[in-house]
Amino acid sequence: MADERESFAAFLLRLRGKGIVAKNLIAAFEATPRKAFIDPQYQPLAWSERMLPIECGEAIEGADLQALTISALEIEPGHKILEVGAGSGYTAGVMARLAGKVVTIERYKRLAEQARARFDSLGITNVQVKHADGFAGLPAEGPFDRIVVWAAFDSHPRVFVEQLSSGGTMVAPIGPAEDEQVLAKLTKVGSRFERADLARVRLQPLLKGMAAVL
Repeated sequence: MADERESFAAFLLRLRGKGIVAKNLIAAFEATPRKAFIDPQYQPLAWSERMLPIECGEAIEGADLQALTISALEIEPGHKILEVGAGSGYTAGVMARLAGKVVTIERYKRLAEQARARFDSLGITNVQVKHADGFAGLPAEGPFDRIVVWAAFDSHPRVFVEQLSSGGTMVAPIGPAEDEQVLAKLTKVGSRFERADLARVRLQPLLKGMAAVL
């Protein structure tokens, strides 16, 4: 337990060094037990910057990247959020403590079911998990105030940004599948989009369809 507290304190120090100090964001991370979303063998690394393996050959992003991304979204109470790539469910759980509703899409049925079970056990009731193809977002359920995608687009994701409400924000990696990408913040201003680059990342490309087996 002491080791976990030390790891979390080191995580907070790294965030402070990056200018991420919002109290509501820190509280949301602290209130969402990260170890509950990570395989026991990797729990000592839960608050590290490393990506960690989860089931179905996927991975949970490092805590620092998750914090940077959620911070950039500037989530406010009442916001409706779309997340593509639920994974273990951790980031949806954190965002649910900041927003009104989170809709998270996962292409792997096993991961979607596990995420639902974790939310139920933690009493998180404002997350809707969809086992679905998130390649084109959820246009029928938009607009969304915020969108986050944990997989890379090879070019500007216009079909997603069009699902934003006016003044809405999307954060996603943009760049080639086999190389580094840029984590970009796209803000909808009238009929145009303003882009701000946040960091260099390397994530899997966004895939079409649902997983055939898992």
